[in-house]
Amino acid sequence: MIPPAVTVADPGFGTVFDAHYQEIRRYIGRRLDLAVAEDLAAETFLIAFRLRHRFDPAQGSIRPWLYGIATKLIGRHRRAELRRYRALARAGPPPGDDAHEQVLDRITAVTTVGRLSGALAGLSKGERDVILLIAYGGLTYQEVAEALGVAYGTVASRLNRARTKLRESLGVPE
Repeated sequence: MIPPAVTVADPGFGTVFDAHYQEIRRYIGRRLDLAVAEDLAAETFLIAFRLRHRFDPAQGSIRPWLYGIATKLIGRHRRAELRRYRALARAGPPPGDDAHEQVLDRITAVTTVGRLSGALAGLSKGERDVILLIAYGGLTYQEVAEALGVAYGTVASRLNRARTKLRESLGVPE
């Protein structure tokens, strides 16, 4: 968490932290391990505080700017993220109860997560970032463009390519 001295030095930033911290932490937790989410969310706001002089409200709102910082931090953990997706794709059903229904439910869940994780691992970095900012962050195309520092059209084309690849990988007809 951000030290109390930070909010005392800049009370306006405390409002930004209070308004967006949980949302950013959830986004990071969905992209990476939950154990890492708390630390990276705090680091996101520490970086945002340090770079607050660079934020220009005329360029967009604070929310996509924070998502952009968080996405860059996630990028530093990209190798671990890819290993995680690949491991989930290879994972078999976890050992557990002998109850038939519970075993079937677990197998179905693991298979679905494994297939989706494998499909996500097959996307390029840019495609994966766009898909997950929209799916996990609930950002609009414009907000994704702001967060990643790319053009709106780039977001649309990456999303289109990602959807096509995911459909093919998962065997879903158009």
